[in-house]
Order: sequence, then C-alpha cells, then structure tokens
Amino acid sequence: MKTGGVKMIPIHTPKGDFHVWTKRFGNGRIKVLLLHGGPSATHEYFEAFESFFPQEGIEFYEYDQLGSYYSDQPDEESLWTIDRFVDEVEQVRTALGLDHFYLLGHSWGGILALEYALAHQDHLAGLVISNMMSSAPDYQVYNNELAKKMDPKVVQQIHDLEAAGKTDDPAYEKILEGYYAEHICRVVPFPDPVVRAFKNLNKKIYTLMQGPSEFGISGRLEKWDRKADLPKITVPTLTIGGGNDTMDPKHMAWMATQVQQGASLTCPQGSHLAMYDDQQVYFAGLIKFLKAVDAGTFKKGAL
Repeated sequence: MKTGGVKMIPIHTPKGDFHVWTKRFGNGRIKVLLLHGGPSATHEYFEAFESFFPQEGIEFYEYDQLGSYYSDQPDEESLWTIDRFVDEVEQVRTALGLDHFYLLGHSWGGILALEYALAHQDHLAGLVISNMMSSAPDYQVYNNELAKKMDPKVVQQIHDLEAAGKTDDPAYEKILEGYYAEHICRVVPFPDPVVRAFKNLNKKIYTLMQGPSEFGISGRLEKWDRKADLPKITVPTLTIGGGNDTMDPKHMAWMATQVQQGASLTCPQGSHLAMYDDQQVYFAGLIKFLKAVDAGTFKKGAL
C-alpha cells in the first residue's frame, strides 16, 4: 500500500503501546532522522528541509515524538522523561531500519539527540545538535543576560504573569511576541510551518518539561547538564548556533571543541530557528558537513 512515505510506528512504553508518526523523503545513502523541539512541538517546522535535502540526494525522516500532534497523545505524566524519549527514538530507528545514520536534533531535540548519542552512538554515522546548549542552567544564565537588554517593566510583567499562573492569558502571549520575533524567529510574520508547529504544540507536556515559554527554563529539564559528558561523543558532530538565538552561540561553538570529532557552524543572522532566518548559511553548512562525513573527508574543527 502506498502511503506517501508516512509510517505509523508502534511504541512500547511502561504505560502501554502507542503510535508515532513518521514520514520519509527521498532515497539516498545519507539518511537523516530529525528530532523536533518543544518538547511536544511538531515536525512541521522541519518542512524547510524539504526544499534543500532532496535535491542533494539526502534521504530524511520527519517524525512527531509521542505526545505531539500527529502522534498519539497519552495523558500520562510519567511518560515525559528523557530516558523514555531516548528509548522511543531507538524504537523508531529500529522500525525504520536505520543504521549508520545521522541524527539531527533541534532545541529540545538537541537534548534528545545528545542523550541518544550517549546511549546508542554505535548506530550513528554523525550527530547534529542544532540551537541547543549542553546545559539547561547555562541556558538560563544566558537568557538572563538577554533579559537585561529588554525593558525591565516588560520582564517584570512576564515574571508576574508566570508567578500568578496566568501563562494562558492572551496578555502573556502578547508580551512575549517581541522576544520571540527577536530571538526565536526573525522572519515576521512567522513562516506558515512555524505557525502550525506553535499552534499544534502540546502545552501540557511543554510546560511540564520546559516551563511556560522559551523565556527561560523551569520544568523537568531545569537541571539537565551534559557538559562533562561531551568528550564521550566519538562520532563526527556538528553544532549549529544563531547569532540572535535564545541559546548562547559561543557555548555551542565550545561544545564542538569538547566532543572528539566536532565542528561548529554559527549563523550570524539566525535566531533559534536559524533554518528560516539564516537559511542559506544553515543549510549550506549542514549539507557540507553531511557530505564530508559521508565521503570520509571530515576533519575535526573544519567545515
């Protein structure tokens, strides 16, 4: 049966069996599995990859993690842990028949990709950590620095609404618009795939793990830190940052010096969604990395 590349994959969890949505694009020796952010955003903002990868002969897979819009969304808080998500990615890899493949994680997906690599890097040809630092506490410190550049009254309003539990208030979303337009995506109005990914975000899971917004981190991921474990990553690794990101681009460049075979790419005009607001730099660097690793010409520190 022709399914247009879509495959619903069964996922076994301690709380029962569920299904996650995946879709394959193209055919090629270089195979890339994409891990979206959030947690619990959707694959939709990865649609930008559809304009770049196929023409380069790169086969890739978009995938909605469990709890996200196109996959099952069980109402079970115990499922939303890093370890359970890592196990899910391994089940997806097995079901798709991927081995010696490339894993690209963006934002929260970068946390997940790094954790997967630490557990299963024997299956990886390469790793890409896009727009994610290796420490949530360090991310918070950098966010505090960004906040100092904002109107103090606006920052106080954000904190007051969060403290009052009014993060569903339209006023809260309105206040954050300026911060998001500066540091999340500088293409305004936001591109349609980004709008859809935000609209379809599972806010319950997102808030549980990240906190109420991208303005800092306060959920289950608040203490996550893998800086000391970066040297354990042996596969070729590309870190990608944006000059206007919510994440510190200098930290992401530093990460590439800590893994055993690292290179970094900074998108000077990019924000958190640099695949949109510094698109040519983002994809040129990413594709160059994938092809260099595939050809056996990748050198540490070079791109």
